[in-house]
Parts: sequence; structure tokens; C-alpha cells
Amino acid sequence: MKFSDWVMLIALSLLWGGSFFFVGVVVKELPPLSIITLRVAIAALALYLFMRITGKAMPGGRDVWRAFFGMGFLNNVVPFFLIVWAQHQIPSGLASIFNATMPLFTVVVAHFLTHDEKLTPLRIIGVLLGIAGVSAMIGPDLLLSSNNNVVAQIAILVATFSYALASIYGRRFKVMGVSPIATATGQVCASTLMLIPLALFVETPWTLPVPGMASWAAIIGLAIFSTAIAYILYFRILTSSGSTNLSLVTFLIPVSAIILGTLFLNETLQAKHFIGMALIGAGLAAIDGRVMRVFRR
Repeated sequence: MKFSDWVMLIALSLLWGGSFFFVGVVVKELPPLSIITLRVAIAALALYLFMRITGKAMPGGRDVWRAFFGMGFLNNVVPFFLIVWAQHQIPSGLASIFNATMPLFTVVVAHFLTHDEKLTPLRIIGVLLGIAGVSAMIGPDLLLSSNNNVVAQIAILVATFSYALASIYGRRFKVMGVSPIATATGQVCASTLMLIPLALFVETPWTLPVPGMASWAAIIGLAIFSTAIAYILYFRILTSSGSTNLSLVTFLIPVSAIILGTLFLNETLQAKHFIGMALIGAGLAAIDGRVMRVFRR
């Protein structure tokens, strides 16, 4: 990965780290399908307007839009619903631990479905160190808590597996010549078209109480920052660095959340946080491989 890729990856971790907070606010007033439908619909509108203002055109053709729908299903519909539903059952910290298994799934899936992202011992070690680091930062007491719902934990794992498949599936847009901004717009538009009838039929949102201002602010933040802007970065990183490197963002999300909490919420860094960050740093270095190449030389 180039330096610019690392900068984008860190920025993406900040944007996606905020999504756990936004969902935590909205989940008290709206059911899962309504939340994720509003999320992708507002993001789709924002991205489409941005493309029109900047003079960019959406690609046409059946193959491209079929790919948008496939990407939207794997990257939005399935994982968004499962994660939001799971956050009704388990703490967000525990959800982030299970979410951090995404690189493990991605490394394995990429090994079998790509020709240029093969499994190596360093990548396996790096992923395991990263998962250990996230677990250390959140704390073993949360893993052993009696509040944990096993079905919700499995739902998060299925969501991360869907994300891993999406990161492999999304590589085709580079071959098709579709830009990152157009890919981001197309997949959230396709997701919106899939989710609206589902949300209307299952949750009948017109019968629900109108959310308060705090929830609407969280929905806007979730749509604009954690979805629209985040997906532009997502597809830029996927195009330049591949699916395995992109998946490393899940290790950085808890780090971003803890650092932001320290800077803006007067939270205190504990020993477990430094241990966890050190393990995550070692895992990222192992997967990146540059440090080992220096030692070999």
C-alpha cells in the first residue's frame, strides 16, 4: 500500500467508526430495515446530486447495473441489516470484535477467488494479531458477559463474511472502467431499490412514531459521512490496493473510536488499549510485509 492508501484507510476507519455511534442513537427509535433504507436512500441522493453538479455521468448497460445490484446486496442489504439487528441484542463493543474477523474471511476468500491475493503465513499471522488486538482493547470481560446473544454474534459473523465477498466482487468495477464515485453511487442506488419495498412491507414505517431530532441528525450523519463519503474512499482503496488491504479497516475502527473518545469525550486510555493497539500495529505490519522485507535485506 502507498502512503496515500494508508491515509484513506485511516480516514475510512474514522467514518465507519462513527457508524456504530450513529446506529446506537437511531436504534432506540426505529427498526432495522427502516434505518438501513434511510441510510442508503439519503446517501444515494447525495451521491447522485454530487455527480450531477460535477458533470459526471452514471454508466449505463445491463452488465454494469447487474453488478451494482450484486454489490449492493452483498455490501449493504445483507450486512447492514444483520449488524443493526445484532446491535439490538449485543453491545456495540462486542459487535466490533466480531466485525474485526472480516480480514480473516477476506484473506481466505481472496485466496480461492483471486489470482493475485494469495494466502501467506504472514497474512494469517497479521490477521490473528489484529483480532487479538481488538479483543484486548475491548476487554475480555465483554466476551464473557452473560448478556451476549449467540444468534446475534453469528449474525455479525455472517455480515463480515458478506463484506468479504463484496470486497472480492467489487474488483470487477475496475475492469469495467467504472470510477469509484460512480460505483459508490450505483451500489447505494441499487440497494435503495431493493430495500424500499422490503421495509414498506415488513415494518410499515408509516405506523411508527416520528423519530426525534437527535435520531434524524444521526441518520443524516450515518448516510452522508458513514455511507456516501465512506464508500467513495472504499472503492478508491479497493481499486488501488485490493480487497485484503481494504479489509484492514476493521482493525482500525476500534482504534479510531477509542482515540476519538479520548480526545473529545474525556475518556482515559488504559493499559489494555495500548496493548491492543500494539497488537493491531504488529498485525498491520505483518500483512503489509514491508517491515519483514527490510529485515530480510
